[in-house]
Amino acid sequence: MGETVVIMGGGVIGLSCAFELQQRGHQAIVLEINRCGGQASGAAAGMLAPFSENVEGPDAFFHLGKESLRLYPEWRDMIRSISGHDFEYSDSGSLYIVYHEADRLALEGRLLWQREHGSGGVLLEGDELFRKEPFLSRQVKAALYTPAESHLYAPDYVEALEQACRLTGVHFHEQLGSLVIAEWQNTVVVQAKDGRRFGGDRLVVCTGAWAQELEETLDIRIPVYPIRGQICAYEAEIKPVHHMVFSNQGYLVSKENGTLVCGASEDVAGFDTTVTERGIERLRNWNKQAFPFLAEQTPFHRWAGLRPSTQDGYPLLGPLEGNDRVLMAAGHYRNGILLSPVTAKVVADYIDGNKVSDMLEAFAPGRFTY
Repeated sequence: MGETVVIMGGGVIGLSCAFELQQRGHQAIVLEINRCGGQASGAAAGMLAPFSENVEGPDAFFHLGKESLRLYPEWRDMIRSISGHDFEYSDSGSLYIVYHEADRLALEGRLLWQREHGSGGVLLEGDELFRKEPFLSRQVKAALYTPAESHLYAPDYVEALEQACRLTGVHFHEQLGSLVIAEWQNTVVVQAKDGRRFGGDRLVVCTGAWAQELEETLDIRIPVYPIRGQICAYEAEIKPVHHMVFSNQGYLVSKENGTLVCGASEDVAGFDTTVTERGIERLRNWNKQAFPFLAEQTPFHRWAGLRPSTQDGYPLLGPLEGNDRVLMAAGHYRNGILLSPVTAKVVADYIDGNKVSDMLEAFAPGRFTY
């Protein structure tokens, strides 16, 4: 007999958990103070790039991202099939570019450990590199090519995921204004601003950058902070960039809808999602160095989202210590889209009582002390 699981937060993580739980025979109830997918999820560039995002070594976060990338093809097909909605999913591969010999040597070191974990990567330079990206600046010294990485179009993915949830019986309550956890020790009751109360057997907290508001209620430290990520897009009738292109300054990725997305300028601005000239200019200054033709282009669209960053960079994922009635799934920073399948699986495994990897201890919600 399945359980009733209340999910606070209707972003990509909350929707993914709801979908997986519903597939496993539970009843998921999604509570959202605004509308589903309206915060960081809809603003994301949709890159599935655990190798490019991790430059230091194969830590627990890398392994979590790599496992999620492995899950994605089956997850993608299931979401498409159940929702009836298609969404762009491109196995484009990625290039991580550098401009100096010293950085080239660092790429070689990164390549060694990433190959051991299935990246299929190779180091490219000269004519071989420019055949892959003809418009790339000739000032680029070398690039690490990782064919295993992909990207999707986040708004359509989130829409399809929400539709799949609805068609499989997930209950949705949106525009709730605010939510308060009224009970969580022996049973779960969450109360909305208008007084409505939603009960269940378990609670999954997927409130992203707002998770810290629950510190006092749950009596644990939740060091999750909003980081404003600003992004811009260019019109591109022909596809001028064929791969996801990363540097230590940002990324560029072409979408099937004829746009070239550039991100992300990051700053600490509280919960302010205002787009600033300074933030966009930072993007324009680096992207024209990578692709000189962009010096003559002006972005036609600019937007910002709030990325939920934790104190140590790892998400909070798993049950509260001493009370598995409440689980955290928050603080995914810039990898919410990438980590959505694996987060859903981990949350559902905990609720089902399945054995989970010892690696997940690195993400325990109680790892922070007062």
